Amino acid sequence: MIMYDTIIIGAGIAGMTAAIYAARKVMKFEILSTDTGGQFLVSGEVLNYPGIVRTTGFDFRKTMLEQLEYNKVKVKNETVRDVRKKGDTFTVITDKSSYDTKTVIVAVGSKARKLGVPGEEKFANKGVAYCSVCDGPVFSGMDVAIVGGGNSALEAADFMKDIASKIYLIVRGGEFRGHEYLIERVKKNPKVEIIFNADTKEIKGDAMVSSLKYEKDGKEVELKVRGVIIEIGRVPNTELFRNVVEMDQTGHIKIDCHGRTTTPGIFAAGDCVSGSEYQYVISAGQGTMALLKVAKYLAEKD
Repeated sequence: MIMYDTIIIGAGIAGMTAAIYAARKVMKFEILSTDTGGQFLVSGEVLNYPGIVRTTGFDFRKTMLEQLEYNKVKVKNETVRDVRKKGDTFTVITDKSSYDTKTVIVAVGSKARKLGVPGEEKFANKGVAYCSVCDGPVFSGMDVAIVGGGNSALEAADFMKDIASKIYLIVRGGEFRGHEYLIERVKKNPKVEIIFNADTKEIKGDAMVSSLKYEKDGKEVELKVRGVIIEIGRVPNTELFRNVVEMDQTGHIKIDCHGRTTTPGIFAAGDCVSGSEYQYVISAGQGTMALLKVAKYLAEKD
């Protein structure tokens, strides 16, 4: 049985970056993932990655795949079922095989929390977005609706203030759940119309989003908007690791500044870790950090 230096779980930008660095260090490793691309598969335009003026999730993924191929890295399309500790090593079990490894890098990412209303899936990347920083500039000069009442929704409204023409902030409850300074900033913005106690019911359109329907006080209201930004939180894909590493109250994996989890030998990076800002550049940096610290960990053990 092969003993790997590390097994990388997840093939989004964090996992891919870790794999590129592992290849450059000529480490014995595999990168395992159910799909290849992570957030690339659901992103529209990408305008904020240093060194790349403008791209899309599709094209960014293509570039990363070319870089993996250049470094002779091949993602194994396998779904991880379990990670078991064996002394000071680990066994990673998938739906197809198992791997003994000295270390593990968890880079399984997260997914946007969905509203679950009609039209949401149909208009994904056609006016429906889940990240204002990533996709907000697409709605320049347009009327948009932002759904949510927490910090992420407030930050989205603040971010969109110089981009959108009009911003409807649709809050399901009767008050915000966020930082006071953000609340005050949003309330003072003349572009923002705050609608409390509004339950989003449907997103409508033809080829692209044209309106959002919500219910308030028993009455349905339809807003004419070109974009709907859903900011009701994210869900990390970490269920598998609940008994393996320590997590915060939201299910994100706790790491230190070196990417180390609370279990020696297991590192984590990207959108699945605590304190994540859900940005490609941060995830890539964390993937790099995790791999470099894995190399240091192995060197110290040897």
